[in-house]
Amino acid sequence: MSDPETTSASPADIRAFPLDHLALRGEDDAPALVLRDRVLTYQDLRTRVAALAGWLRSILGEGAFGTGHGPRVATWAAKGELTCLMPLAAARAGVIHVPINPLLKRAQLAHILADSGASLLIGTPARLATLEEGDLTCPAIAEADAISAATGAVPLPPGTADVGALTAILYTSGSTGRPKGVMLSHANLWLGAESVATYLGLQSDDRVLAVMPLSFDYGQNQLLSAWYAGASAAPLDYLTPRDVVKAVERHGITTLGCVPPLWVQLTEVDWPRETAARLRRLTNTGGALTVDLVRRMRALFPQARLFAMYGLTEAFRSTFLDPALIDSHPTSIGKAIPHAEILVVNDEGAIAVDNEEGELVHTGPLVAQGYWQDAERTAQRYRPAPTGSLYGGTAVWSGDRVRRDEDGLLYFVGRRDAMIKSSGNRISPQEVEEAALATGLVAEAVALGVPDVRLGHAVHLVVRGLPGAERMALAKRLAADLPNFMQPKVIHWREAMPIGPNGKIDRTGLLTELMEGEA
Repeated sequence: MSDPETTSASPADIRAFPLDHLALRGEDDAPALVLRDRVLTYQDLRTRVAALAGWLRSILGEGAFGTGHGPRVATWAAKGELTCLMPLAAARAGVIHVPINPLLKRAQLAHILADSGASLLIGTPARLATLEEGDLTCPAIAEADAISAATGAVPLPPGTADVGALTAILYTSGSTGRPKGVMLSHANLWLGAESVATYLGLQSDDRVLAVMPLSFDYGQNQLLSAWYAGASAAPLDYLTPRDVVKAVERHGITTLGCVPPLWVQLTEVDWPRETAARLRRLTNTGGALTVDLVRRMRALFPQARLFAMYGLTEAFRSTFLDPALIDSHPTSIGKAIPHAEILVVNDEGAIAVDNEEGELVHTGPLVAQGYWQDAERTAQRYRPAPTGSLYGGTAVWSGDRVRRDEDGLLYFVGRRDAMIKSSGNRISPQEVEEAALATGLVAEAVALGVPDVRLGHAVHLVVRGLPGAERMALAKRLAADLPNFMQPKVIHWREAMPIGPNGKIDRTGLLTELMEGEA
């Protein structure tokens, strides 16, 4: 029987601090935040966090800070000084930060404001101008006005908060239903920053390009882990992949993390050799890397260490693959990150043996506190740890199907709720997608199950073809490479894949579109 996988110290050795203490770690004159028009040193970071925390405390009023959870403050703005400092300033002020993806529209914003019970919204004027009557359930202030007002506030000293206290609510993208607010404590975020900084080997001379949304767990962690290491972070809102290339050159970036669709695009543009050589490490999250994409990334950035990672907002990161194994095991999601215990639990509820498929279950101090004001869905996902867990307590039952090999490496099989059931067969979308990509005819592929009267669900394959590739050639290759029951009933050829607010391919939108087309 496989042992639980953990790379954490014992619970007694784990120590977290109030989140705002991350501002205290770097050297005074070292760069902490590289903004578009200026660079904030760590001393600047400390000064501005203290002032912004003081302003939050004063504008909300002491009456807002009673017993129980603190007041919620939402931000709805592009990456800049305010959105980058808010995680630390809110933590110091005793406020719960609710970062909202700036790509979301007014209806989604209105849902998050109402659901979180936000006391204040800070946003850019252009976004605030899109709101209609009834959208706002709290006062709103423009981002620049908030920054200006904070400069005159009485600064707050470093916080003494209980590290188990709630400090942030991150809303999921809503790809599988209405967005859920995941509740995160100071300890969750502090230990997440420590874990990532440790296994990536971040140093004080590193510069991290933060391209992912700050409302996304790993997007926010790119700031927090950099500050844990005393390094600097450069937030970037990009329009094209070339913007990322230019930012790497302009800021001397050493660390770049992306989701697979962006990595695909970045490997399709020209990189000056000297610019590509600046990167020391690459990280991937939000979806699996394909064998072909790994090869392209390794060819383009041969000197960089490539970290394939798996995670879920409900427990932050779960696993990473040692970069030394990426060439020999390109499809593995690796082993547990520091402070995580990862179990594979079979359908009988026991820890799975080697190469037996089961559900990935995550325990340990990175496990979040559940969903905000949603006891029903919390009870479904957050359940007691299985027998054999080293940590015990509450675990996140991911719903993801994985297997562990004889070397302890984990491999993603598919989501239980995403498996395609066709003619009694259980089909992994990932397996169909990997087969399509392996043909060398397509750059991106999404396999979906569309309701079908005869089959139950029929496999539909949506692809973005490479130049010169043809649909019939793809169908012929798949016919040779896949068993009959896995063959796509329909192949949909696209010029571009739809991308959701989190930067990932919008699988739910694609499925809705296909189902409407079949109706």
